[in-house]
Amino acid sequence: MGHKCFISYKKEDQAYRDELDNVLESADVINKGLDRTIDSDDGDYIMQTIRNEYLKDSTVTLFLIGTHSSEYEGYDSKGQRKNYFIEHELQASLYDGDGNTRNGILGVILPEMDSKICGSQYQCPVCGNMHQIIRLDDATVIREFHMNYYIEPHSGCTWSEDERYCVLVRWEDFIDNPTHWIDCAYNKRDSEIAEKVKVRNFR
Repeated sequence: MGHKCFISYKKEDQAYRDELDNVLESADVINKGLDRTIDSDDGDYIMQTIRNEYLKDSTVTLFLIGTHSSEYEGYDSKGQRKNYFIEHELQASLYDGDGNTRNGILGVILPEMDSKICGSQYQCPVCGNMHQIIRLDDATVIREFHMNYYIEPHSGCTWSEDERYCVLVRWEDFIDNPTHWIDCAYNKRDSEIAEKVKVRNFR
């Protein structure tokens, strides 16, 4: 495989994270997630700190998309966003700044989310081809993921693979051939679409 992978996930999906240790036994996996709030209003500082302390040397981030991985997860009793950690892990993974390079992003749809994200196929009234409905928005994933899966502007009636930075795969397909999917995400780093990646400046 040859790519160092960082895994971004919610604690509710720990069982899938544990299974990845067997699936990726030949890969170089960084087993370290963001575990503290970074007290700063400087977006560049936050991103650089996460890159230096958590994502260092990684080239691909695996985002496990479970039932608690959306933008709409809300706030905890202390007023902190429940998804503060995975928001910032994805933002820092996409951040292309001084001393670091942007990671490839591979979203892995966990079985519980399959029917919520992957819909049926339909015949496009514009091109006549069959397209599959993919529901990626604030209700299903972190905003950085869907903004960089559906990058605007795009040509045609739907997005081609060359018009997406984030790569998406079902859990079952991923574990059947993890090297292929990780390579797909890694290769996006040097593609033209990498120049159109969007990242919010979060605090």
